[in-house]
Amino acid sequence: MKLLTGKRLIEAGVLIVVAIALLFSIKYIIERSGRTEGLKEVIVEPRIEYGIVVDSFSIVKDVVRSGDNLSVLLSRYGVAPGVIEQLVLKSKDVFDVRKIRAGNTYKVLCTNDSLQKVEYFIYEHTPVQYVVFETGDSVHVHVGEKEVLVTLKAVTANITSSMWNAIMDANASPALAVALSEIYAWNIDFYAIQQGDNFTVVYEDLSVDGGEGIGMGNILTARFQHGGKDNYAFRFIQDEKADYFDDEGQSLRRAFLKAPLKYSRISSTFSHSRMHPVLRIRRPHHGVDYAAPRGTPVHSVGSGTVQEARFAGGAGRMVKIRHNATYTTAYLHLSGFGPGIKAGARVQQGQVIGYVGSSGLSTGPHLDFRFYQNGTPVDPLKVESPPALPVKEALLDSFNLVRSRYMHQLDSLIRN
Repeated sequence: MKLLTGKRLIEAGVLIVVAIALLFSIKYIIERSGRTEGLKEVIVEPRIEYGIVVDSFSIVKDVVRSGDNLSVLLSRYGVAPGVIEQLVLKSKDVFDVRKIRAGNTYKVLCTNDSLQKVEYFIYEHTPVQYVVFETGDSVHVHVGEKEVLVTLKAVTANITSSMWNAIMDANASPALAVALSEIYAWNIDFYAIQQGDNFTVVYEDLSVDGGEGIGMGNILTARFQHGGKDNYAFRFIQDEKADYFDDEGQSLRRAFLKAPLKYSRISSTFSHSRMHPVLRIRRPHHGVDYAAPRGTPVHSVGSGTVQEARFAGGAGRMVKIRHNATYTTAYLHLSGFGPGIKAGARVQQGQVIGYVGSSGLSTGPHLDFRFYQNGTPVDPLKVESPPALPVKEALLDSFNLVRSRYMHQLDSLIRN
């Protein structure tokens, strides 16, 4: 037997080391191929818009211009006239294409190649509703809605000048001022808001597309402190209808609104002896004057029947409404009457019955609002309006739970 010596011994040793290393490498590969635990699998989620996987498309976003219609818009992106005609026909029972409005957003989904062929045209009719026009192999039209995300927001503010300014200072939605004034329209005279009044409100904030705000939803609860008195509002559903109730379960709605105008000021109050601004003699002024710009809508404070709608001398153009056997209201110095307002017409609470003017004996645009009880003039600011139906007895336990939850929420916000 020959012994390996010198160079041959070294070569043999290298071969053995390489062989061992190769065996370990094969073993490691086999073990790794059969073991997946501990490994993180990366999954790329497809991007979906309007119910369509849009990753493979080239997307154009633009707004409808003045004079654009469906035909003009689609022709701009090379859609054939025959396809456009089919889409118009298929739209008839789905969406009225004449309602496409300038300023609204649309998107065009094109093939991601040199042809840039239009496959989808999506028109956003509202921030939530959209219309999909399929222009590819199959021509189709359908309407869809984006998912609306509802989050709760809270605002606490002190009034130093007006509720509107307080809401703007709190960086809240301007719609909140309108919504609060409507909820408390029967209980708080917003023309008599005082410095030091304050409010706390919890409401729904609505958004789509991962955070794009589209406005506010419902006010869930509020506390409005006016003149040192707490006025609560709790949203509660009974008989499948949502309404607002106070902390005792009484409806915030009343037979009469607190005022016939939105956002004006009182320039003269009810008096048995007032210096007339035109005649310059003292005589009774059995109404409340609201100073407001000419043309400001005037709303009926309650439902009823129009007794008079005519020019009445010094009272100018006047509307008188009989609400029931007890109460009648009158609206003087109007510049004109609302649509359909004439003697005998039925009106609903909040309906526009005329517009602020300066007709008759008047020194400037204003509304002279008068309230009669059993034919006798009474101060409109002191009328106690009967409430609508309260929470039903069978639902009081449910209402009390809602009230307790909201009351706790309001207390927490006020303390903080």
